[in-house]
Amino acid sequence: MEATLSALVGAVNLILWDYLLIYALIGIGLFFTLYLGAPQITKLGTGFKSVFGGLFAKKKDGQRDDKSLSQFQALAVAISAQIGTGNVAGVATAITAGGPGAIFWMWLSAILGMSTIFAEAVLAQKYRVVSHGKYIGGPAFYITHGLTPKIGKGAARFLSGFFSIAIIIALGFIGNATQANSIASAVTIAFDIPALAVGIALAVLTGLIVIGGVNRIANFTQFIVPFMAVLYILCAVVILFQYSQNIVPMIDHIFTAAFNPEAVLGGAAGIGMREAVRYGVARGLFSNEAGMGSTPHAHATANVKHPVLQGMAAFIGVFIDTLLVCTATALIILLTGADGLGLNGAAVTQQAFTMAFPGFGSQLLAICLTFFAFTTIIGWYYFGESNIHFLFHGKHMKLYRALVLVAIVLGTLGKVDLVWSLSDMFNGFMVIPNLIALFLLRKEIRGIYDDYLAQTKAGKELSYQYEYHEYHEQ
Repeated sequence: MEATLSALVGAVNLILWDYLLIYALIGIGLFFTLYLGAPQITKLGTGFKSVFGGLFAKKKDGQRDDKSLSQFQALAVAISAQIGTGNVAGVATAITAGGPGAIFWMWLSAILGMSTIFAEAVLAQKYRVVSHGKYIGGPAFYITHGLTPKIGKGAARFLSGFFSIAIIIALGFIGNATQANSIASAVTIAFDIPALAVGIALAVLTGLIVIGGVNRIANFTQFIVPFMAVLYILCAVVILFQYSQNIVPMIDHIFTAAFNPEAVLGGAAGIGMREAVRYGVARGLFSNEAGMGSTPHAHATANVKHPVLQGMAAFIGVFIDTLLVCTATALIILLTGADGLGLNGAAVTQQAFTMAFPGFGSQLLAICLTFFAFTTIIGWYYFGESNIHFLFHGKHMKLYRALVLVAIVLGTLGKVDLVWSLSDMFNGFMVIPNLIALFLLRKEIRGIYDDYLAQTKAGKELSYQYEYHEYHEQ
């Protein structure tokens, strides 16, 4: 029975990820890049200034808003979900399966994905609602309210419900189980701590954080996310100094292999340009989640003067996740040569750390991976919670929370390949209705962006008339 189910799920994933979603995600990213005039490039500096410029400024009493998070807090919640095991194991898989050229295609997919996630965040801001005194939003909300006039109430409700169920399963339950499994594996190997003990500790810590709602989640992530990203990037910088003589050849290696892998690896390696593109794009998109419909739940909560400002924050998240953290992993692996030792997944990165930091490299990576995966658990929990709100209008929250904590403990007890495959499948399912909504609502996204451009060109103080949609709570 399990073998049959595994084969079925594998076949579905082959169609979803190898033949459909990679092209759809790249296509939608290219479309919005051209349609909006590449805001991820033209507004990159403005985005950094908006997110980080007023980070340490004191908030005036008139600016306080208990319903929302600050722009930086919302970004921290989003990045907490984006930076996870994909930044460690996913990049290693891209290199070992697609060659060093996969990193170039990972960069390209991230640049295009920045425009997609910009569009998601803008819609999340426009169609957010107030529930139990807090802003919530995400694809289920902009699908329901945005698409109802275009495709009818029944079709919009079906797509939004389909998305909500898929993301609750993909991230809230299965995804968090797999993240917990990654933490347990790394900690058990590095520190010889029993997996069950790790699982219980993770569940307790998660419960203590999520029980405080989105504000406690934001307070946790805004502290821990910068710390973990800086720690990891510093490790890469140390390795750059250690292997400085190999930096220029390595960069040349990446660009040559991106278009002609055989020239670098030799035909016997069996890696062609198709594999480099496929694995680089797939692992990059899986890491930064652009187009998947997950991070809009965080961006909907931000208190900003105009939706475009949070759209900029969203593409800053992709920049940090992929162009900084994933690139750090790639540098660590390629400079140490760990990709040529016949290892797979996180073991490649672990070996690279061991080679670069003899005596404590394995433990150092275990600490980094624990931070990455644990913050992803927190972020994914919240994304699932937002959709529980959507489906049940605030009911069954305690049941959802309990099931997530059980999934975390069970996830640490053993790696089951089928569970990982199911996670990929439901991730794919949630992408489909989200991309449909993004394309059908493209004129609204463009209109909001044009409004922002017009206000900035005229030198006006930014403003936007939010229209909160009716949301009945039970």
